[in-house]
Amino acid sequence: MSLPKVAVVGVHGHGGSHLRTVADLEAKGLARLSAVVDPREPDDAPASWFASLGDLLSADADALPDVVVLATPIHTHLPLARAAMEAGIDVLLEKPTAASLAEHAELVAVAERTGRLCQVGFQTFGSHALPAVVDMIARGEVGRVTGIGAVGTWVRTAAYWARSPWAGRRRMGDRAVVDGVVTNPLAHAVATALWVGGARTSTDLAYVNTDLWRANPIEADDTSSLRAVGTDGTRYGFGLTLCAAERSPARVIVQGTEGEIELEYEHDLVRLRTGRVVAEKQYERTGLLENLLLARSSGERLLCDVRDTGAFMQVLDAVRTAADPAPIGDAFVEWVDGGGAGPGGGPGGDGAVGHGAVGQGNPEGDARHPVVHDVAAWCERAAREQRTFTELGAPWTTLG
Repeated sequence: MSLPKVAVVGVHGHGGSHLRTVADLEAKGLARLSAVVDPREPDDAPASWFASLGDLLSADADALPDVVVLATPIHTHLPLARAAMEAGIDVLLEKPTAASLAEHAELVAVAERTGRLCQVGFQTFGSHALPAVVDMIARGEVGRVTGIGAVGTWVRTAAYWARSPWAGRRRMGDRAVVDGVVTNPLAHAVATALWVGGARTSTDLAYVNTDLWRANPIEADDTSSLRAVGTDGTRYGFGLTLCAAERSPARVIVQGTEGEIELEYEHDLVRLRTGRVVAEKQYERTGLLENLLLARSSGERLLCDVRDTGAFMQVLDAVRTAADPAPIGDAFVEWVDGGGAGPGGGPGGDGAVGHGAVGQGNPEGDARHPVVHDVAAWCERAAREQRTFTELGAPWTTLG
């Protein structure tokens, strides 16, 4: 039997990781790369190149892939995934799922109408740590759950916000983009916390409160807190920033009456702390493309079916429809270079350019970034107390 053919759409930037994944699967005899799609032809393309998905879909039938991986801008997710599924092709769609809850509903409808598989690229959903945490909760390891939080304190440089025309935008013309901390870089923190709490669909959340801020000169949020409450009463708190002094592992925290569970989802690492035990274990992870291929061949359940991202999309829609993020006052922000504290000035200023923050999700280029004073501590409180920065009285929220 011939190997499933995989095409990767959007091969520059993050798309390169998908090319490496397909290469690994090809080495295992599970798939083969049949095409790469990008407006800009890559040097030494590893497979046949097409400038657009439309060009690929209109090619000879022999050129059509079995699966497409879509690593494209957020506002293109719906039209490209719809075109692929209507052509009879299964889809691995990068997160976030779409640019609005309405677009998500349309994607689900297309998947159901065409019978195609649509997996969303929340990589943490493939972690074996997630069901392990859910099992700990069900066994009562931490008693009654009092709240679930997510803390993300990352660093994004000026080069990150200059990486593409849609970076840091809330909208482009009449199209929603919603490229902020909650909905893109730290979307995994939000989605993973909701998954652990059992929130899958949009109807699993009763409401979402947003508190959106920005230290960068962008449209979108880079420092935000949220509170969500599930229809089952579960309380969720999120403290997220791209303006930390240094990057730390993002965490999901399950608090209970008898202890807590901490999940470092980037490393599949779980820590259990109770009055009786302190334990730590690292888990394995199943790749989402490999899982999609198994779902095609053997009917295995998708780990991140598009239908199971509705709760996250409810949060995204709350961010999308909220008031534009408020700027954080200069008194609470210090601009530093990539290697540490510098003379400030922000993008376009005269501060030194370093490279300590390059990597870790940042492209090469201008390595300056803002640091919001004590933001890591405020993010921790927002997650643990399920209260927003404004409710907590974070200093940048009290001065207009």
